[in-house]
Amino acid sequence: MTLRNEVTQSPEESYMSDVPTAVQPANSNPSPERPSKEEAMKAVETLLRWAGDDPKREGLLDTPKRVVEAYREFFSGYDEDPEEILARTFEQVEGYDEMVLLKNMRLESHCEHHMVPIVGKAHIAYLPDQRVVGISKIARLLDVYGKRLQTQETMTAQIAETIQKVLKPKGVAVIVDAKHMCMTTRGVHKVGTTTITTQIKGAFKDDPQLRAQFFEMIGSNVIG
Repeated sequence: MTLRNEVTQSPEESYMSDVPTAVQPANSNPSPERPSKEEAMKAVETLLRWAGDDPKREGLLDTPKRVVEAYREFFSGYDEDPEEILARTFEQVEGYDEMVLLKNMRLESHCEHHMVPIVGKAHIAYLPDQRVVGISKIARLLDVYGKRLQTQETMTAQIAETIQKVLKPKGVAVIVDAKHMCMTTRGVHKVGTTTITTQIKGAFKDDPQLRAQFFEMIGSNVIG
């Protein structure tokens, strides 16, 4: 095996309204100057006092430390290079040239406007052009972009653009279906609402039959 290293609408109705590919979100270039852990814990204490509670009471004594440690996990995507994740590819795949689809992958992210969870699932497919990547790398790519402050539209575009740039496949298709806690637990309180975003590129956009096959596969209860 040869290895190479190189660095709310239905999906069918919404695929043409793609997010522009030239996405330059603020989270693509995070500040290198992070506050210390102690400074972050002090900020949590301030928020606890602002909320009306006493950070010195027994139940909250370790809360600042727990919150800071949780945030390091929630936003660990800033510490990884998404393009590097896809760098190792396989060329000898016995002529395989059909769709590669990962469906129903759990997505966990946080809204950049209110810093509350976005939880849902993602379906990611690409049509290889002579080389493929390990399927776990696609899942890791989803997590890298998910574990940052995000908007769902931007994240969907980032995933598709990175796969297209690094793997250079014949086509890429990404669908994200998620619930936003900023919409269900505050504000309009629309419990049960999900948001669907899509990014369709290359052969998936140009070939209606391939696109229909993608939508059929992610909607099938027989497959997956």
